[in-house]
Amino acid sequence: MADKLAYLWPEITLFLATCVVMVIGLSPSAAVRRMCPLLSGLALAAAGIVAIGTTPLAADGAAGLMPGLLMYAKATTAVVGILIVMLLAGTVDRGEEAQLASGQRRFDPLRLTGGEFYAFFLFSMTGLMLTASADSLIWLFLALELTSLPTYVMVTISTAKSRAKEAGVKYFFLGALGAAIFLYGFSLIYGGTGSVHLAEIRDTIIAQSSSANGVNPIAIIGFMLALIGLGFKIAAVPMHLYVADVYQGAASPVSAMLAFVPKAAGFFAIILLCTTLGWTHGPNGAALPEAIRLLLWTMAVLSMTLGNVLAILQNSVKRLLAYSSIAHSGYMLVGIIAGPGDSFTSDGIAAVLFYLLCYGIMSTGAFAVIASLERTHSARTQSGEAAFDEADNLEAMKGLARTRPVLGWSLIVCALSLLGFPLTVGFFGKLPLFTAGIGAGEVPLVIILGINSAIAAFYYLRLVAYPLFDSAGDEAKAMRLTPMATRPAVGVLAALGVLGLTIFASPVMHQAQLATEPGASPAVSDHAEPEPDAVAIVGPISEND
Repeated sequence: MADKLAYLWPEITLFLATCVVMVIGLSPSAAVRRMCPLLSGLALAAAGIVAIGTTPLAADGAAGLMPGLLMYAKATTAVVGILIVMLLAGTVDRGEEAQLASGQRRFDPLRLTGGEFYAFFLFSMTGLMLTASADSLIWLFLALELTSLPTYVMVTISTAKSRAKEAGVKYFFLGALGAAIFLYGFSLIYGGTGSVHLAEIRDTIIAQSSSANGVNPIAIIGFMLALIGLGFKIAAVPMHLYVADVYQGAASPVSAMLAFVPKAAGFFAIILLCTTLGWTHGPNGAALPEAIRLLLWTMAVLSMTLGNVLAILQNSVKRLLAYSSIAHSGYMLVGIIAGPGDSFTSDGIAAVLFYLLCYGIMSTGAFAVIASLERTHSARTQSGEAAFDEADNLEAMKGLARTRPVLGWSLIVCALSLLGFPLTVGFFGKLPLFTAGIGAGEVPLVIILGINSAIAAFYYLRLVAYPLFDSAGDEAKAMRLTPMATRPAVGVLAALGVLGLTIFASPVMHQAQLATEPGASPAVSDHAEPEPDAVAIVGPISEND
């Protein structure tokens, strides 16, 4: 247990902060209650620093399979999490706090949800970090559920409107379906390998692949079901049906969280599962079993194509970003199919890890601009609070670069980067997915990726042209800037992050490459060359010649 504590201090830091936030969220003092987002952000910063300083280079379980993943994943979680928590400020209890400040209502802790809201957020971020730390199927399942369960409540309470409740119900039931599917897959993996520990499963798969009977079909079916169930986390076809309705029904800051946190957890889990299937580095390394490769190939193609085509038809910015989230999952699945490599340009897993960081910053910046614009409703909620409409329609973006240049240009920079426009970080994030796919021999998949990137230009360029070239119409003129100063600040920080990552992409890519380096194996010592049977091939050899 002591060796696990060596790389669990970031999660422990977040848990302690969660306990404090839950308590101060019920304080009668408004000044104390307002410290919830600040403490959440400081806790994430502390967890990121602790992760960089204390993560071991090698440990048991999943850390031994890919030890560098822990540091990179937790640092990425902390960076994007700080942006998200700044964006979440003022999402809940806004009307209630205004009435308390004006003396219209007496303090009642039962009516305030701020403490619980930020506690749920920290619980979800803790689950995301635990996912990267998982060394067994049981741990992985519990970490994934800790990531997802708080988000169901956050979606439901994010606004006072009924569509948020509807979105929460849809999200919960489809989430339960996804969890049931991948949990059933986990049970079949256990049945086919006799273990729940990832390192032991990896060794069993390698041993089975070198035998006459090959890998146990029950284990392969289990991996396939697990990957389909995890498609819910990453918003990939066929588990994508909830995305547009939930993103539109939830408040924009919560939608920004959904765009990154469950997706990152899903990809960390997919990477860990695929690592147990016997991935090895080098031009003659082992590839994924053909059944797994075909499943991921189909999911990637359908996610890219369906996401981009449906995004073209949207007039709602949040639905547009929801369908683009599906497409981006398809892009990253190309890197999963390519697998690890000897350099960043041929390492699909490093490309996915780098792209997750880029996408988290880009998408959060786009949602921050939406969350920064609102208009007051003439109607009020049942509790007497003023109702607010977010700038969800594309018409509200017209002329934004002239009326509010900071927000307008932030949206333009993030949209161009999401498109993968040359000389943006989105371009440098997507390019390794192309090169890794080509290096793995997946040329048809890379061609489909290129076609879909061209299709995406249609709707992303609308997010550029409307603020930059069009004049503000009635919808845009009705919008006002939110009083929550941290929201436009997140848009600016995200845009600066996009530009900064463009300049300093190389060292971040290097860290992503280090995160994919294999750890110690029972069959391979730290300093000796592997024996021929220690690197058995679990599927068809990737032809890189």
